Amino acid sequence: MAWIIDKAHSAINFSVKHMMISTVRGSFKEFDARLDLNEQDPAHSYIEGTVNLASIDTKDPNRDGHLRSPDFFDVENHPTMTFRSKHVEVKGHDRFHVIGDLTIKGITREVVFDVTEEGRGRDPWGKEHWGFTADLVINRKDFGLNWNVALETGGWLVGEQVKVTIDLEAVNVQEQPVEQSQAETTKV
Repeated sequence: MAWIIDKAHSAINFSVKHMMISTVRGSFKEFDARLDLNEQDPAHSYIEGTVNLASIDTKDPNRDGHLRSPDFFDVENHPTMTFRSKHVEVKGHDRFHVIGDLTIKGITREVVFDVTEEGRGRDPWGKEHWGFTADLVINRKDFGLNWNVALETGGWLVGEQVKVTIDLEAVNVQEQPVEQSQAETTKV
């Protein structure tokens, strides 16, 4: 069954250590995904997503500019990050592992998202919504994001491990809300 993201109620956030003592948090403001969710056999579900890397926001314009530069994402040559699932493993009643290919800066690696189903329901207009949270930890160097500065006290300015959390609300696109279909019939 086909679902799309309700972008107003979804977010892609990340965090990384700064100077090994604090955590910098950020998000991507522009993203999209398509989900084909098989309720009877979740292992045959499919997820595909794209993130506009220029939409990065860490609440510091200078840092955001550096992250867009060739030192990190090189958005001029690699404007998007993509994910395509290969398979889904059921880990419990509302827990799943979504295994697939993540591509950043032209480098593709297999990753595993730890996904929790948060619930589902209908909005006041009859559309069905389904919520999920997905967590992932990657090493940024695996994707060619190698820039760093050694600290005088030891360690590095930017941590290698990046924690990603996706809060996703999906909307069933195959359903036509009762109120909308009646309104369209009345217009004819």
